[in-house]
Amino acid sequence: MIHYVAKRLLLMIPTLLGILLLTFTVIQFVPGGPVEQMVSELRGKGHGSQEAGGGGQSFYRGQQGIDAERMAEIKALYGFDKPAPERFWIMLKGFATFDLGTSFFHQKSVWELIKEKMPVSISLGLWTLVITYLVSVPVGIAKAVREGSRFDTATSFLILSGYAIPSFVLGVVLLVLFGGGSFLQWFPLRGLTSDNWEQLSLVGKVTDYLWHITLPVFAEVVGAFAVITMLTKNTFIEEIRKQYVLTARAKGLPERAVLYRHIFRNALLPLLTGFPAAFIGAFFTGSLLIETLFSLDGLGLLSYNAIMQRDYPVVMGMLFIFTLAGLFAKLVSDVSYVLADPRVKFEGVGQ
Repeated sequence: MIHYVAKRLLLMIPTLLGILLLTFTVIQFVPGGPVEQMVSELRGKGHGSQEAGGGGQSFYRGQQGIDAERMAEIKALYGFDKPAPERFWIMLKGFATFDLGTSFFHQKSVWELIKEKMPVSISLGLWTLVITYLVSVPVGIAKAVREGSRFDTATSFLILSGYAIPSFVLGVVLLVLFGGGSFLQWFPLRGLTSDNWEQLSLVGKVTDYLWHITLPVFAEVVGAFAVITMLTKNTFIEEIRKQYVLTARAKGLPERAVLYRHIFRNALLPLLTGFPAAFIGAFFTGSLLIETLFSLDGLGLLSYNAIMQRDYPVVMGMLFIFTLAGLFAKLVSDVSYVLADPRVKFEGVGQ
């Protein structure tokens, strides 16, 4: 096990470097970077000062553009006075010590920005994960046991209908129906807490938080039920049809004992191995559309704004953290699979 884990950890290094290098290279060819944005802003101010009578100092020189000294200062401000390979190496040295740099536009450390936005993403991710597993696994087992029944047909229709509805569309419907739209005003429109949250009691804080998180979480989980439910059903059906189950029934064991003593452990292996990755992903997953719709300032919205604003330290810093978390989640999933099923050998995992 130690040899396998060490091997996987070493393989993470070239994988991570390759992803960072590819993204960094693409960024170099994307127009509209921070230098271009600053130049455009200065040009606008230059035109404005000329129209107003030339008052104030302007670094814009008409058709000559920005003077060379000022352009050099702008490039140095954003670190673009160095060649691309040197900038990439400086970035890697910072990432090695988990120094993700400073945002161009927020004037804050990227770590600070991630820590500020993460509570929103954790709230959405963990609640979605917990509710999805608590509902989908029992329903999937019930569907497998009652395969072909009316219950199986009805639940399949419901969960597949929910899966077909985009979470953003469902969120709009929920706001119209229950968020003060054309019908009822049972839930708030924005934020995770009320403005007076600090003055509330402990019970009041918990109630207020749950009151705010209900609609966005509901919009997220409805579409997530289908995958886990159908996976649970199919794995249980596959195990039910195996020879050892027929042998257990032939020995006279009650159906409940056959299900929970023999089938349950083997059938849950795919779910158990996928849970660590889903759990880690819940801390970093940000849904842009849901966060925008419900005015939740989380990681999804931060990532989108960073890309649109060409805030490269935020883009690369979040890519580094997300990629590292994903690689570790995959390793944990593979190790948990081997621990859950001793028949699986490390040499064959992840290949």
